[in-house]
Amino acid sequence: MLSGWATLQGTRRLMARHLPKVLPSFYRPLQDVFVSSVGFGTAKRDVTDTTASAALGAALNAGVNLIDTSINYRSQLAERAAGVAIREFVRSGGRRDEIVVCTKAGYIVPGAIPATGFEDVAGGTHCITPTFLADQLSRSRENLGLETIDVYFLHNPEMQLAFVDRTEFMKRIRAAFGKLEQDASDNLLRSYGIATWKGCRTHMERGGLSLAAFIDAAREVAGAQHHFRFVELPFNLSMAEARTVTSEEGETALAGAERLDLSVIASGTLFEARLSRHLPSLLTELMPAVLTDAQRAIQFTRSTPGIASALVGMSSLTHVEENLALAGVPPLTRAQYERLFELFILK
Repeated sequence: MLSGWATLQGTRRLMARHLPKVLPSFYRPLQDVFVSSVGFGTAKRDVTDTTASAALGAALNAGVNLIDTSINYRSQLAERAAGVAIREFVRSGGRRDEIVVCTKAGYIVPGAIPATGFEDVAGGTHCITPTFLADQLSRSRENLGLETIDVYFLHNPEMQLAFVDRTEFMKRIRAAFGKLEQDASDNLLRSYGIATWKGCRTHMERGGLSLAAFIDAAREVAGAQHHFRFVELPFNLSMAEARTVTSEEGETALAGAERLDLSVIASGTLFEARLSRHLPSLLTELMPAVLTDAQRAIQFTRSTPGIASALVGMSSLTHVEENLALAGVPPLTRAQYERLFELFILK
């Protein structure tokens, strides 16, 4: 397995290698490294292992250095295809310390179920016990061929709230965080976080999540030097709740993440391709430098203040070429973005 993890020196090296083919603004700070503002998501189901690896390989060669996957995407096959692409990237001259690899655990995956210690299963589909996470992390490391995962996410932890009360939920979160902190000490992972779909889009009384409560749990488990540093949440032209819905603390998810020093990665950028075509003509007027609807949707998300990178699933070399044309286009200015947000989202 490949040793090491993403570093500041490594990600700067990758940036330097791709400039001036891409603009410096294509890269963003993410905690203590730099990542591409367009990341590669592997949740697409309509791919083969070969096409998935080829598309990711093309993206890595074009300067993308953020990979997001999960053990339950295509029942481990997405992780394994990503592992093939990563090994080819390194074989061809890339370095492990140049790329940030994220994966997730929480869902029960056929063929990836622990033999023992399997308890506290929510709804027969979701588990975050320390024993379960230990098993899942070991499988993900093997699938990806990596000794160390850069960012390890609890996948949709809000699933638990449909079956237990919030007191029990936070007890389970603290136990999970305790395990992940030990894994960070052992260099099995570098940081961890939550990857949520509904948790940051709904109010707490409807099953939403409090980022402040997660921070409190991490501090309780590991003190100020905890490794809970990331949030992955959906954000796109149809799902902008992370910037409009306020929590019990009276702030949006993006505002809360900024206050709590959490880095945000956006999922669902193209909303399963729904936003890749037939967008309103207003967006064309507001983004004259961008040529296609898919690019406009990506440009919106990656220009959002507080979002480090917009994940995009790419199943072909054509998609990679189209989407990564944005590497040569600056993101929207704050004024341009706020005007678009007001006209399109807050209309």
